[in-house]
Amino acid sequence: MNIIIGSDHAGYELKLQLISFFSDKYKFTDVGTNSLESCDYPDYAHQVANAVSKNEYEFGILICGSGTGVNITANKHKNVRSALSWIPEIAKLAREHNNANILALPARFISVEEANKIVEVFLSTNFEGGRHLNRVNKIEQ
Repeated sequence: MNIIIGSDHAGYELKLQLISFFSDKYKFTDVGTNSLESCDYPDYAHQVANAVSKNEYEFGILICGSGTGVNITANKHKNVRSALSWIPEIAKLAREHNNANILALPARFISVEEANKIVEVFLSTNFEGGRHLNRVNKIEQ
């Protein structure tokens, strides 16, 4: 599985930890940022969302301080369903019920261990389809 990942300065260190932890299972394309220097989260969220929207990657991961900014930005893109998750159960439901294809993480509010669990659940959970498919189809306008 090929995953595109990006973060702002607040999510930079968590991003590096996730890539390191999962590098034996997944291939990551890291679009930045590449330092702790202050930057604008939409620059990275748009890159990830564009790639997922075009089906260049099955999944994306975005990280900023609260997770909210990258989540809002990603959801502006066609064919993107980004979900802000702070516990594994939210990530699981986002995949099962909403067919989320981007995971947004709040770096300032979760530990590395929690983030690892959330990512693992997100990437290993399948969309249930069924009654949820009709709902997901109603998202796009």
